[in-house]
Amino acid sequence: MRVLVTGADGFIGRTLVERLLQAAAPLGLSKLILLDQRFEQRAQDPRVQQLAGDIAGPTLLRRALADGVQFVFHLASVPGGQAERDHALGQRVNLGATLELFSQLREQARPPVVVFASSIAVYGARLPAVMDESTQSAPHLSYGAQKVIGEVLLRDFSRRGWIDGRALRLPGVVARPRAPAGQTSGLMSAYMSEVMHALAAGEPFVCPVSEQAVSWWMSAACCVDNLLHAAALPSTQVNEQRTWVLPVLRFTMAQLVDALARRFGDDRRAFVRYAPDAALEAAFGRYPELRTPLAQSVGFTSDGNIDALVGNALHV
Repeated sequence: MRVLVTGADGFIGRTLVERLLQAAAPLGLSKLILLDQRFEQRAQDPRVQQLAGDIAGPTLLRRALADGVQFVFHLASVPGGQAERDHALGQRVNLGATLELFSQLREQARPPVVVFASSIAVYGARLPAVMDESTQSAPHLSYGAQKVIGEVLLRDFSRRGWIDGRALRLPGVVARPRAPAGQTSGLMSAYMSEVMHALAAGEPFVCPVSEQAVSWWMSAACCVDNLLHAAALPSTQVNEQRTWVLPVLRFTMAQLVDALARRFGDDRRAFVRYAPDAALEAAFGRYPELRTPLAQSVGFTSDGNIDALVGNALHV
């Protein structure tokens, strides 16, 4: 199978690529085409083709799709905070590149399976006390709005038989690599990963949300499991909306600190000081209970429990 991954050098993209190249990968890989703005390392595997450049322009995509593909993982996007600050960039990448990709895939003789990385940002900030798979999207940031539009495009192109689309609304995925010294992540929710790295290393951490802040969590390994499962899902199990909100773990920051202390030592609790930012906590620390029986019924999963999530996220 020929597989295309956009955003392949990003956090989730690298984890996905590593899994796809394993001998037991589920898609029977013969060629892996990777797209991103740039690549930190040159691929050594002869099955891999790396194409760096502007994903929002047609030229790079035409090169990538010249010989056709059977599977596409569309991960490339401008993240939430950056998309809010630079609307033109977010629109160009999160909307323009998505439409250009789907339009070029339409030209293939056989429709490829397309897995689109959407986001829980589609729900906005005013969430009900309990959420389920019928909860309507109501984005309050441009990033969330762009992901909703991507879902609609995926559904429409699939309705016409041009692609076989599946969208996953991804939660907070951990643990993203630490930013180099003197730099900060562009992600507003970066603290969700940084606290894990800091306590694992025995370093002090100032937490920008309170002990009671509650979020939805998933490890990168579990996220990739779900992306691959979406690609392999039989068409008979794809719902009409072609979109799933995934099963997640839901717990407080205090519960995460306790889990890290169980893994790395009781002294880790003393390394944390809380200095809550009201706006940040409102955006990322008030997630309600989430019920996902439909997603679970077709095989999508969470990490299982908080201790498994810590192990999966930190590879320990």
